[in-house]
Amino acid sequence: MTINNLAAWQRQPGKPLSIAPAELPTLAHNEILVKNEAVAINPLDYILQDMALLPWLDYPAIIGSDVAGTIVAVGEGVDRFAVGDRVLGQAVGTTVNQPSQGAFQQHSVVLAHMAAPIPDEMKAINAVVLPLGLGTAASGLYQPGNLGLRHPSANPQPSGETLLVWGASSSVGCNAVQLATASGYEVVAIASPDHATMVRELGAAQVLDYRDANVVNQVVEALRGKILVGAFHATGNLADTFKVMGQVEGRRLVATTLPAQIEPPATVEVAAIAGTSLRDDEVGPMIYCDFLPAALASGRYVAAPSPKVIGRGLKALQHAVDAQRKGVSGYKLVVDLSRSEEA
Repeated sequence: MTINNLAAWQRQPGKPLSIAPAELPTLAHNEILVKNEAVAINPLDYILQDMALLPWLDYPAIIGSDVAGTIVAVGEGVDRFAVGDRVLGQAVGTTVNQPSQGAFQQHSVVLAHMAAPIPDEMKAINAVVLPLGLGTAASGLYQPGNLGLRHPSANPQPSGETLLVWGASSSVGCNAVQLATASGYEVVAIASPDHATMVRELGAAQVLDYRDANVVNQVVEALRGKILVGAFHATGNLADTFKVMGQVEGRRLVATTLPAQIEPPATVEVAAIAGTSLRDDEVGPMIYCDFLPAALASGRYVAAPSPKVIGRGLKALQHAVDAQRKGVSGYKLVVDLSRSEEA
């Protein structure tokens, strides 16, 4: 079967996206081909447009990590999915240096164990907010080299332990709150008061205002007497997170989405999260195969934050990346490809 495919190519750092054909390879073992109905935008996308952050990544590249759509082909060994299934998937093209596995195109190759079915009642524009945020949160929470917490379940029993999540209303933070709650942990969250209701609905026991001048003391007090399993820093003021962790009792480990640019206190450990690393260990299948499908279908897990559709078609991707560069809060930018007819 021959499939024509167009992509929004990143020709080189510092240049805007350009639309051109992109070849699709023969699917390998454990791969699926998704006809994208929606793609979402992440901070990594504008960073990769602005600079050659990843030394292994060759340009021209097809960037982007979040896809949702319909499967049009499956590779050998794929028994979870069939042609016609609707799925969300975490595209890892920039990690493995394979343009066919990038998100910013009409069709993306996705690893079967990095995809999950979309419930019938859920739109692709909603489902697509999940993948990279979910994968990053799961890597930080469950990998032994990070926080190494117990896995989520359908009926979590309270562990009696507490996790601090800083930047809880971000895409990664929303997933960290939901996953930690599904793992039986109490969550103390730091976020904007504008999004406090959303964060509580996702499972946080307390939500404190990151903008409060006294936020460090407030968080230390909120954690007093609790058994702390560590902190997940999704975004925000890492220095304040370090100040808190230097004063609390319990496990003083901070899992952070970016390498720390400042030195933590001597008593605080730091682990840098690689958001696509779950593709290579047991965390990927645990999340995308064992946990998410049933959790989404039952409504125990929700697609958060809400999508903001910023345009339609591949030509809208550059506008979306530019908007992401300016900053977003409490929502995720999405481009709708469901009715795209590119020139």
